[in-house]
Amino acid sequence: MGKVFFVTTAIDYVNAEPHIGHAYQKVIADVLARWHKLNDEKVFFLTGTDEHGQKIERKAAEEKKDPKEFCDEMAKKFKDAWEELDVKSDRFIRTTDKDHGEFVKRFVKRMYERGDIYKGSYEGWYCVPCETFYTEKDLVEKSCPVHKRPAEYLSEKTYYFRMSKYQKKLLQWYEEHPEFVLPETRRNEIKNRVKEGLQDLSITRTSFRWGIPFPYDDKHILYVWYEALINYLSGAGKKQEYWPATLHLLGKDNGWFHAVIWPTMLFSAGYPLPRTVFVHGFLTVNGEKISKTLGNVISPLYLKKKYGADAVRYFLVREIPFGEDGNFSERDLVKRHNNELANEVGNLVSRTLTLIEKKLGGRIEKAAIEKELFKKVDVKKIKNLMEGLKLNEALAEIYKFVQASNKYISDKAPWKVEDKKEVNRILYNLFEAIRILSILLSPFIPNTAEKINGQLGIKGGKLKDAVPGKVKEAKVKKGEILFKKIEDGSYN
Repeated sequence: MGKVFFVTTAIDYVNAEPHIGHAYQKVIADVLARWHKLNDEKVFFLTGTDEHGQKIERKAAEEKKDPKEFCDEMAKKFKDAWEELDVKSDRFIRTTDKDHGEFVKRFVKRMYERGDIYKGSYEGWYCVPCETFYTEKDLVEKSCPVHKRPAEYLSEKTYYFRMSKYQKKLLQWYEEHPEFVLPETRRNEIKNRVKEGLQDLSITRTSFRWGIPFPYDDKHILYVWYEALINYLSGAGKKQEYWPATLHLLGKDNGWFHAVIWPTMLFSAGYPLPRTVFVHGFLTVNGEKISKTLGNVISPLYLKKKYGADAVRYFLVREIPFGEDGNFSERDLVKRHNNELANEVGNLVSRTLTLIEKKLGGRIEKAAIEKELFKKVDVKKIKNLMEGLKLNEALAEIYKFVQASNKYISDKAPWKVEDKKEVNRILYNLFEAIRILSILLSPFIPNTAEKINGQLGIKGGKLKDAVPGKVKEAKVKKGEILFKKIEDGSYN
């Protein structure tokens, strides 16, 4: 298939509606997918929803709904939210999908046939909201360290995965493939925990029925965290042709599942491991953890309606160094929107096209390239930053070229120039600067890039087209303002 870029996100648990924290990861994945398409790579982007487990069974019962009916309603909310933010996945997988369930059973059988699954019993502490077992030392006053609510003590028959068998192999993999878990700080944390010892993993439950039956004993349901991880493989194309994944994106609370449990499962079942598991930070809102109790759960649909998808996407990438914890604030979003998108990007396009229409009758022709201007855009550097997952730094580099182009138009003052040939030369350079910017910005603000191309009278290009002098002539048509400034201050 040529060079393949296969990116996945964590699949969202459908017990609650989507919020800005969920949206952050999906936007990042979409930006990366679009960028690699610009580079003429074969791209596959997988996201979706996690829909099994005791928590869902209980939530559906509370709302007096069948679990599948409840999941159908919730999955649609997630799918709609991502579409509103122009997040375009190649597959939106649901763990209730028939093909996922069938693949999971085949995966389990491969592990079973290798002697890596055995029957036993389990006694221990369990948190239903995070569907996780905890040891006594993990608990805080017998409560879940994450949800701060009392854990339940369970005692039941279960089937185990011999995860301990793969401790040495996993540690060796970390050493030989340092890119497997990123950033490095996360890799070191996880590696040190694995060195303390891997325990066998309980992978079935008998206390509820909402899930995929264990193939060898239908009294048992597969543990949701075990089964859900397999979506990355079951959803990797019709015949798993995109596997192994290039990049798994997930939050740091999911690091252990993806960087320890998942690779050992793949070792057991005989599949290659993904290239990189990237563990990013948490997103807070106005400095506070996202929480219903605090009333700061912000809907992506609300943000799209109020600010537009591109402003939200731009802010999330520009504001937060990817991999670190970040903060979302509507006030800061408005500042970025007004100062960078409206004043700089929008103003550059508006001024240039107004002058082309006024001074040249709307028609631009090829002219000599102003090399000093285009030295301000280092496409190779931007490409390296994107491939190194330094998205905010890449966007900062692109923004520098926006500023350089605005300085160029101010310095050259084409509105004062009477010679038509010289006016065309200045404005052609600005036209080409904007065309290159539309290419580089298209993964981040795709709707705006499309509008810019329409006003320039051209089709969108690839990364290889981000060099000046490509267009021989064009008929421009200045359209609506790309970004209207937000003045009313009605934000949090």
